[in-house]
Amino acid sequence: MIAKVLSFAMFGIEPYPIEIEVDVSRGLPGFALVGLADTAIKESKERVKAAIKNSGFSWPPDKITVSLTPADIKKDGVYLDLAIALAILGATKQINNDNLRSYFIMAGLSLDGTLQPIKGALAVSMAAAKSPIKKILVPLENAKEAAIVSETAVWPMSSLKSAVQFLSQPQDYKPFTINARTIFNENSSYQTDFSEVKGQFLAKRAIEVAVSGGHNILFIGPPGSGKSMLAKRIPTIMPDLNLEEALEITKIHSSVCALATKNGIIANRPFRWPHHTASTASLVGGGSIPVPGEITLAHRGVLFLDELPEFRRDCLEALRQPLEDGSIRISRANRSSVLPASFILVCAMNPCPCGYYTDTKKTCRCNPNKIQHYMSKISGPLLDRIDIHIELPSIKYNELSQTADAENSQTIKARVEKTRLIQNQRLEPEGIYTNSQMNPKLIKKYCQLENKASQLLRLAMTELGLSARAYDKIMKVSKTIADISGSEIIRAEHISEAVQYRSLDKI
Repeated sequence: MIAKVLSFAMFGIEPYPIEIEVDVSRGLPGFALVGLADTAIKESKERVKAAIKNSGFSWPPDKITVSLTPADIKKDGVYLDLAIALAILGATKQINNDNLRSYFIMAGLSLDGTLQPIKGALAVSMAAAKSPIKKILVPLENAKEAAIVSETAVWPMSSLKSAVQFLSQPQDYKPFTINARTIFNENSSYQTDFSEVKGQFLAKRAIEVAVSGGHNILFIGPPGSGKSMLAKRIPTIMPDLNLEEALEITKIHSSVCALATKNGIIANRPFRWPHHTASTASLVGGGSIPVPGEITLAHRGVLFLDELPEFRRDCLEALRQPLEDGSIRISRANRSSVLPASFILVCAMNPCPCGYYTDTKKTCRCNPNKIQHYMSKISGPLLDRIDIHIELPSIKYNELSQTADAENSQTIKARVEKTRLIQNQRLEPEGIYTNSQMNPKLIKKYCQLENKASQLLRLAMTELGLSARAYDKIMKVSKTIADISGSEIIRAEHISEAVQYRSLDKI
């Protein structure tokens, strides 16, 4: 007899429906699984067999054939265990299989029949909401995450036995529901704050400008100057997420089991901090079945690259296209996946290999050749995509010993949100939302300079030896500074400040 069950498989961060067919027929006992399953799915035989026996059901002494459709796309993971087990029980008439095709079923199985959580529960729930069925069975651990989508009816299960009991009398059970907006509002908070940072007033100002205009930023300073501490607090002054953005972020993190919350939804901006030994695939994503990398996990948040020159050259160059487009396309032989990657890039580096080239108290041990080689590890095209370079001095004792709190994140965020609103109103007709996204045509259209500002910019380009690539960056950053000050035109003081944020162009 043949039994059919519906489920989902993941490709990148997007689920697609699959049909599981099980045929139990006479013949030598065996278990055959077809449909481009990976090793984890092929090993489901032993998990499913043990779970069925330990749940009080019988394992058929016949030939079992399991088919996964569509058969031309590779599938991975253990999320099909429960569906396969239920299909086998249906095919052997141990349960009534009339209701099997009325639900999407996804869960892993332990040997004792307990259900194991899956990845991508939110994405699955979103996909189910667009289908005619709109009903899913998931493990208890994924209940809140899946129930965020109100259009989908979610029934959480704890074991194979409980799933069988539910399918025999589904009318006796009510779907699990939550209020996603209430949970989102209750969990939107950060553990860090800018008031904890002593000194570094110029760096804080540069960060405010960077976040206000969506500009990428590079910190250059000796060890202990606060580069990492400042970077960690950048998400706290970014505009609050709305519910739609939070769902998008949660969907991405859920797809790689990186959901570090039991509330079912991520309410804060992501902050990703990969180690400098990271591979290209771990940064941009990849694999035979595409898996999101750090740039996608940082979507709508911050990607922090500490010790920037220590990253492999190919890793850094792979960031160029996502920084330009806000997404990354991962292509495979049978299909491709477009993963979102819109983030603020925050980088940090020492001014030289020993770290003390700009320090006034400690002597640098590096010769000019070593310093030049160190700086040359960062390519020009990558620097083209970093609008602000800011030098951080070492912190003095009188700054560290201050007892009064510095300006807190909420105060800075209020100014950032006000500036973002100005940009949104101006740039929305162009299909963009921040000054950093302006192309040369839009710079010419919106960045109007007063005469003194034009003269100062010409002088800076000529006398300070700024590169041609710095021109657009200075224009965009100065426009953001003008927006912060509430000015419609770019004034000389705005150009002057923007020029100070191009340290590496003067080298």
